[in-house]
Amino acid sequence: MTTSPPDLDDDALVTAFEALAIHPTDFRHREHVRLGFALVQRDDFGVAALRFRAALRAFADAIGARGKYHETLTWAHLAIIAERRAARPCATSLEFLAANPDLLDHRATLGRYYDVAAITSSAHARAVFVLPERA
Repeated sequence: MTTSPPDLDDDALVTAFEALAIHPTDFRHREHVRLGFALVQRDDFGVAALRFRAALRAFADAIGARGKYHETLTWAHLAIIAERRAARPCATSLEFLAANPDLLDHRATLGRYYDVAAITSSAHARAVFVLPERA
């Protein structure tokens, strides 16, 4: 794993991530958002969501961190990314991040829908998607 995400365009980021060629320390929340955007930019939400889920789970398995994958956080973040993308189309994930900097604060973003501390620590929410609790 040697590829650095800041140096990659969206297509290269998807390719490198799915090939498990990104070092774990280089795949932070920012790269999660970029990857999610790149996938919903390519496909409809259902296809993108399944691909995103599979890629994240494979990555977690490859780095020996299977327990880090969180089903609810994954689907919730991707749904927000898709909604924002539809409301304000952008050509690239970097343009998308510039237009939506609040998405880099995942606690604030998800805090509109969930008790973030509770959902993050919930074994149930880690295993299955839990619907938002807040209107």
